[in-house]
Amino acid sequence: MSKKQDKTEVETTGHSWDGIEEYNNPLPRWWLWTFYLCIFWAICYSIAYPAWPLVKGATTGLLGFSTRAEVAKDIQTFDDMNAAITAELAAADVADVLPNTPLGDYATNMGAAVFRANCSQCHGSGAAGNVGYPNLLDNDWLWGGSVDEIAFTIQHGIRNETDDARYSEMPRFGVDEILEPTQINQVVEFVLQLSGSEFDAALATEGAVVFEENCTACHADDGTGDRDVGAPNLADAIWLYGGDRETIHASVSEARFGVMPAWGQRLTQAEVNAAAVYVHTRGGGE
Repeated sequence: MSKKQDKTEVETTGHSWDGIEEYNNPLPRWWLWTFYLCIFWAICYSIAYPAWPLVKGATTGLLGFSTRAEVAKDIQTFDDMNAAITAELAAADVADVLPNTPLGDYATNMGAAVFRANCSQCHGSGAAGNVGYPNLLDNDWLWGGSVDEIAFTIQHGIRNETDDARYSEMPRFGVDEILEPTQINQVVEFVLQLSGSEFDAALATEGAVVFEENCTACHADDGTGDRDVGAPNLADAIWLYGGDRETIHASVSEARFGVMPAWGQRLTQAEVNAAAVYVHTRGGGE
């Protein structure tokens, strides 16, 4: 004789997939109370800490906590610890900041951070430069590569709107019709000859006359340039914008006018000195 088992039917949600029905069982109490606790915690957190965005800024929270303030506090702590040596660096003659000394090591490390934050966007993370942005690792400098000269360039910049900026301006020999197209072609071949590149001998011979009459005042008779006026050396095959025939032609015809900010307006004197020391130690400083 079989025993009939009583079964308690559980209400379903009414949903069915391939004959499988979903029971309408209540959530476990532990899960439900955990859910309510999370809601309560979120409300308390949004009241105590910054949470709700406003038109300008956000709610500050009852505790007044700020991650920015915490970071600023940490930065200030280290600034206070380094205050004495930072002041020493700011007041120092940058030429007297020697490597392998406490001040020199501090300047190099500080300068590396300054360079990465402010200079690497143009000169590259390794300071090797790019087209139109000087390579700081070689020994080719428009205005000189001593640490003093580097510091001055960083401080005042190049061709910006400040009074003490490094400044030079090459004539637009083609655009302003100072030279005829034939003369430009001739002087380009002469410049290629100066740098040891392949050149047209006949045009270069004529170009030597054009160069002497129009270019030697800045680039010198032998094309080695003049650092006093920021005129580049044309005889070393090191080029800021490129040394192929088309690029040199564009430089002669249209001229170049690269600009560097006056970092002395944005950085502290210690940071300027540190950046100069760092750049000087990259291998190209004189």
